Amino acid sequence: MKRYPRNMTGYAATPPDAAWPNNAKIAIQIVLNYEEGGETCILHGDDASEAFLSEITGAAPWPGQRHWNMESLYEYGARAGFWRLHRLLKDTPVTVYGVATALARAPEQVAAMQDAGWEIASHGLKWVEHKDMNREEERAQIREAIRLHEEVTGSPPRGWYTGRCSMNTVDLAAEEGDFAYIADSYADDLPYWVRAGGKHQLIVPYTMDCNDMRFAIRAGFTDGRQFEGYLKDSFDMLYAEGQDGAPKMLSIGLHCRLVGRPGRAAALKRVLDHFRGHDGVWFATRAQIADHWAATHPPKTGPRPSDMDRAAFVAEFGAIFEHSPWISDRAFDLGLGPTHDTATGVHSALARVFRSATEEARLGVLKAHPDLAGKLATARRLTAESTAEQASAGLDALTDAERDRFTKLNDAYTEKFGFPFIIAVRDHDKASIMAAFERRLQNDRDTEFAEACRQVERIAALRLAEKLGT
Repeated sequence: MKRYPRNMTGYAATPPDAAWPNNAKIAIQIVLNYEEGGETCILHGDDASEAFLSEITGAAPWPGQRHWNMESLYEYGARAGFWRLHRLLKDTPVTVYGVATALARAPEQVAAMQDAGWEIASHGLKWVEHKDMNREEERAQIREAIRLHEEVTGSPPRGWYTGRCSMNTVDLAAEEGDFAYIADSYADDLPYWVRAGGKHQLIVPYTMDCNDMRFAIRAGFTDGRQFEGYLKDSFDMLYAEGQDGAPKMLSIGLHCRLVGRPGRAAALKRVLDHFRGHDGVWFATRAQIADHWAATHPPKTGPRPSDMDRAAFVAEFGAIFEHSPWISDRAFDLGLGPTHDTATGVHSALARVFRSATEEARLGVLKAHPDLAGKLATARRLTAESTAEQASAGLDALTDAERDRFTKLNDAYTEKFGFPFIIAVRDHDKASIMAAFERRLQNDRDTEFAEACRQVERIAALRLAEKLGT
């Protein structure tokens, strides 16, 4: 059965406590993209000039030609912009996304990065599109990027970000590199684990909104004040969430040739002053964040519902709806994916099958439930789930008078509606169950059938929460 691979749930309403060092309320992660000298260029063996992220509005590739203006704009980033940003940030933890061929053409800059103690992660072999590469071509590029990175910097990269990636990038990077993290994602404000390359891989997501690339696109920043205001607003919101007990990570993306320009660098300086004016701010490299997350929130092991085959899925969840394994069997065919690997996710799939079933089939599910404190309970013939549920409300320890009352109510209810009284007993005690019993006996059949179905779904939700956690 084909699975839907995207995880649309994430951490949902209850993100984990990041537990940043020293109880920081926010982690600030600044990336400096070093791409100058790795861009598309005839001199680099490419068949056209660069056309991406420059001051030239509407730039297009020049096939077979060098583009003097484009080349010099990139050169500004290496010759001037880098050094201006280095002066601003040399005492701040920074992660460099270094294109391997660009780093090889930048010995002075690499030495300055290392003197500042910055992390140098890999930004691929060349600053080019990867979407049209086949798997083996992209794999070869990743391998060569890692080799050249180590040759130039003296050590292999601990982090990876392609940026202009393909659908194969994360899997290939996980397979080829022993990376503490991969950053090719924009899906969260916190790190998270995925299965990629046959293993658990940590993702430390990056950003496109808090990114100076927006100076070089039409729907972007037109001056430094917009950039400054947006970063401050992003910080203030996340800082407030941290004060409320849910710390997050703020990623900021910089480019030497863009924010390295004087009018934009001035805005960056004001932003940094704003950040540093707050207590409880952790400036960190992405490698530091990855190491902290791996130690504090290691990947969860064990089978995931979306990874199970049909037999395993039915065996695990067939009893969630009482004596009705056909529900889990049909739910298996609903295109489950990572977003269903929670109690809520599995319940959604099972409930969809139940709700779309015929009235006769749903009636069969209702009839599969035992009477409350009835003959099956006395004979100890309930399922383990029903036994535990009834005991939770004290229905296994009734007085003779209480048992007699339940028996009479059960008989009256079944005679009127044609199915047993069903209620999620874990939400109640004996008194409230009895009150609901007597109240619902006054309903008409359609109303009570709908209520009984809702209670069946609630029982299933409670069982899944107990099995999978909340």
